Amino acid sequence: MTGEQRQRLRYVLGDFVSSNVAWFLFNLLRYHFGFVKGHLSLYSFLSSYNVVMGQILFPLLMMFVYYISGYYNVPYRKSRLQEFIITLLSSICNSFIVILVALINDMVESRTANYEVIFVLLGTLFFVVYFVRLMITNECTRRIRTGQLQFRALIVGSGASGFSFYQRLRKNINTFGYNVVGFVDLPGENRVKEIALPVYSFDNIMQACKEQEVSEVIVVPTKQNMEQMLSVIDSLYALNLPIKMTPDKNNVFMSRARFSNLYGDPLVDVSGSTMSEGGKNIKRVLDIVVSAIMMVLLLPVYITVAILIKLDSHGPIIFSQERVGYHNKPFKIYKFRSMVVDAEKDNSPQLSSTNDPRITRVGHVLRKFRIDELPQFWNVLKGDMSLVGPRPERQYYIDQIVARKPAYLLVHQVRPGITSMGQVKFGYARNVDEMLERLDYDLLYIENMSLLNDVKILAYTIKIVVTGKGV
Repeated sequence: MTGEQRQRLRYVLGDFVSSNVAWFLFNLLRYHFGFVKGHLSLYSFLSSYNVVMGQILFPLLMMFVYYISGYYNVPYRKSRLQEFIITLLSSICNSFIVILVALINDMVESRTANYEVIFVLLGTLFFVVYFVRLMITNECTRRIRTGQLQFRALIVGSGASGFSFYQRLRKNINTFGYNVVGFVDLPGENRVKEIALPVYSFDNIMQACKEQEVSEVIVVPTKQNMEQMLSVIDSLYALNLPIKMTPDKNNVFMSRARFSNLYGDPLVDVSGSTMSEGGKNIKRVLDIVVSAIMMVLLLPVYITVAILIKLDSHGPIIFSQERVGYHNKPFKIYKFRSMVVDAEKDNSPQLSSTNDPRITRVGHVLRKFRIDELPQFWNVLKGDMSLVGPRPERQYYIDQIVARKPAYLLVHQVRPGITSMGQVKFGYARNVDEMLERLDYDLLYIENMSLLNDVKILAYTIKIVVTGKGV
């Protein structure tokens, strides 16, 4: 188990224990202030069926809300203000659920008494949970300040700007916990002689990250032209590491990226999506719920399509193929077979084209209405894919795309989707040039990820399916 996983587990266990304590304490206060009737003793009330079941179920329900909030996604270097706000909002949400599920029938005619119950519930949930979270966060902060917990970083830029940033960072090492293990030369940059740490050439940055076990890369821009700076950033995406950048008023990334901290030198995250952690978790929950429902509702369609494929041509009903997905993890994507068996001779990858002779008669219809993609709801349920996200590609084509546009590797920072902005705006790509053109839409999606945009893309997809404009 990694250090990050252990820290996340501390928060999960802390929330579970504190939620149980908070719910038990709330029931004690309910009885003490006379908010419950019909029980002769405290023991009679606490041992009643509803209270016992509530003690079992409600803390679990609260844990689900905490997960949805995204609180566990980033276990290190939490913002105290953000922690306070997330805990408060989660407590309000949990209180609302408890009132609707368990307390609505206990409300009395006295409005004042009802308000008192609500505030006691909210106050108990918030203060108990926040107190435990604060203790865990303070302990983590103490470990950072004492140097027990450090984050190994590589500074890209060995010139005056990079070295100046390094010196400022050293002054705040007890705040951020960065342990700079080396520098990387930027093309055309004059290296500072005072650097005592290892300095690597830009071509060897991947090897340096492996040797030094780097967990984060910090880019310090120079006064070189922006086109060259963009090329540098593109090349770094292949590292599959968080990439931070010192801000510059002329930096194009400032228009879309978010700050990773606001103390000392604020850093801009240029490697991840701008969707909030809570939004990411809600997206995943919706993926699971919607895909499960669709697999049940579409069962008659699955059976009908399976029969038509079998009657139309020889071969399996389901076609599977290896694709590269979230965090560069290979997975098997599933589709209804729309081509003849052994469509790719000698295992040589081939993209489909207009009037492709390999496509079967039924396959033409399936592809036109995107019905061939329906088995991918299983991929979504498994966690390989999302309902909406960049379409996954084979490694064979990824290598060709990355050679021309390294920024493609950003799509692996999110789950690939059944449908995507590139799919609805551009359509099927029939060669690498078209893949690159479609990539612009996928990168635009990542820069503007939101649940609202997902709904819009799904609406466009439904329109394509209904009108049969899938080819």
